[in-house]
Amino acid sequence: MSSWKNNQEIEIFREYLRIPSVHPDVDYAPCVEFLKKQAIDLGLPIEVYHASGPTKPVVVITWVGQRPELPTIVLNSHMDVVPVYPEKWTHPAFSADIDDEGRIFARGSQDMKCVGMQYLAAIRALRKNGVTLKRTIHVIFVPDEEIGGTKGMRVFVKSNEFKKLNVGFSLDEGVASVNETFLVYYAERSIWQVKFIISGTAGHGSLLHKNTAGQKLHYILNKLMEFRKHEEDRLENDSSLTIGDVTTINFTIVKGGVQGNVVPPTMEAVFDMRLALNVDHDAYEKQLRQWCTEAGGGIEIVFEHQQPKVEATKIDDSNPFWLAFKQATTELGLKIQTLVFPGGTDSRYIRHIGIPAIGFSPMNHTPVLLHDNDEFLQADVYLKGIEYYKKIIPAVTNV
Repeated sequence: MSSWKNNQEIEIFREYLRIPSVHPDVDYAPCVEFLKKQAIDLGLPIEVYHASGPTKPVVVITWVGQRPELPTIVLNSHMDVVPVYPEKWTHPAFSADIDDEGRIFARGSQDMKCVGMQYLAAIRALRKNGVTLKRTIHVIFVPDEEIGGTKGMRVFVKSNEFKKLNVGFSLDEGVASVNETFLVYYAERSIWQVKFIISGTAGHGSLLHKNTAGQKLHYILNKLMEFRKHEEDRLENDSSLTIGDVTTINFTIVKGGVQGNVVPPTMEAVFDMRLALNVDHDAYEKQLRQWCTEAGGGIEIVFEHQQPKVEATKIDDSNPFWLAFKQATTELGLKIQTLVFPGGTDSRYIRHIGIPAIGFSPMNHTPVLLHDNDEFLQADVYLKGIEYYKKIIPAVTNV
């Protein structure tokens, strides 16, 4: 019989997966009730904070260490999950069905209800074994990460409640790996979503007007696509680079015009940009504005997102938490690869206030299905992850 059959930790995980904490308009109350039940089972205190109002709870389960005055460890996860297209799923997305191969199908099985429950499972095992830890641990469950964390972690890190936690280091999510290697993330690119509002000469579609919005858009688009091609070439020609090491640019929205034979007075274009760690933000913004001038002017730039430059977490001898994490993975025999995260996680808010953070989801030999249809996690992979955390959590906590 497989190790996952009738396993208590698998059943707890599946119960959490069945809570449809799905966008838009997530109701977090069932998650909070579920986590209160977990805290009682663990014999640990729980606090629920509302830095962004009553509908955006932040849940903190705390295990006090022997040296509570020392900076603490955060084990972070988010309660929310992205929407689903029910017709594209072979198992209902919030059923947590488990098939004969032990695949648990549910939205959030990889991103990232698994990690939140693996933290608690590891702590349950450690406490049962009478383990005591030097530093205090705060297991944090936040809302709204999937829509940018603006009413979740971004607000919480600025609150007095967070300051009182005295955080010294944070673990958060990573991404599954298709091979034996585990992916470990120490930094993130800065997300910029840039809207160009382009004004130009309007008139009849039969004439050749000067300085139309379309001509100006063409100029901006060419410049951005040339830059994109340059980054594409860098990625293709240098095998040491991954997607997180280059700047990505994608043309995502275009609006304008009322009729096929009328040249419109304005057009809008939105580009999603993820700025690599080596990009000088001021110089990059100056370049965008310069292109607007070269295109003929009359172009307003609106930043729908303009994340600041956030320093990478040190992965060298200067960071004792990193050394402890690395030592634990070595002792476990895990092969790890350190990367810049291609998307955005709540770690960016933690790093922005100067706290080192590492992204790690202990899932290897697993297809990457976050935000995809039929998202699943193998039960045996989930249980192995608990074993890894039983080693990693004490390692970083006893620094």
